[in-house]
Amino acid sequence: MAELEMRNGNVATIEKDVELGENYSDVVTPLKVHKTEIVAAAPAKERVQVEPKPLYDFIKRVFDIVISLICLTVGLPVYLIMILAIVIDDPGNPFFVQERVGLNGRVFKMVKLRTMRKDAEQIKVNLTEQNEYKSVHFKIENDPRVTKVGRFLRKTSLDETAQVLNLLTGSMTIVGPRPFILSEQAQLPDDRLQVKPGLSCYWQLEDTTKMSDEEQLELDYRYIRERGIGTDLKIIWKTVCSVVGAKNC
Repeated sequence: MAELEMRNGNVATIEKDVELGENYSDVVTPLKVHKTEIVAAAPAKERVQVEPKPLYDFIKRVFDIVISLICLTVGLPVYLIMILAIVIDDPGNPFFVQERVGLNGRVFKMVKLRTMRKDAEQIKVNLTEQNEYKSVHFKIENDPRVTKVGRFLRKTSLDETAQVLNLLTGSMTIVGPRPFILSEQAQLPDDRLQVKPGLSCYWQLEDTTKMSDEEQLELDYRYIRERGIGTDLKIIWKTVCSVVGAKNC
């Protein structure tokens, strides 16, 4: 069994023969890295520390639960239509479930509506040289793995709405740093994992294809320093404006 460990301010995945504690619920799973050690080539110095805000954390958790329940209840007919469209376009599981690194290095299963072919992960191996990002994550503007329905879901960000399930279970929150997959987070310092990952944050409002890892990290650190009800509401408002294409927000 493996887990994340801080080493000089970096994330390492290490093999361990111990059972995880009771804090690991059905939402999170242990790292499945066998006989492997991944140490990030990132700055060793701790960049930012989280200021305890118990009242804010409580209000934020209640807000996440209320919003997720409203979305699931009101949006159920729309979800059923999207699921049907996905299955007709490319038969298979309409959901894409992927392990991501969350709060304090715990691994959880993030849920999205599937926008790619079922064999997308296998095809990705042959597309690595086409990655358009300067940072650790992978993205191609005209990704050949994306289905017809998937293009629409991505353009409207509807594929991300399935993450309300993660909001409800508590593995994610509405506003917080992006949760990366294990191999991506292994290249980044782990002080960005001091807060719960979210659906949107400062860097989602920018053109990340032109950003370096360091620039994206600075946006994560900025949120950690500024986190509060006012900051969250501002990011939520700007995110909504960005999704609907509104100007002057």
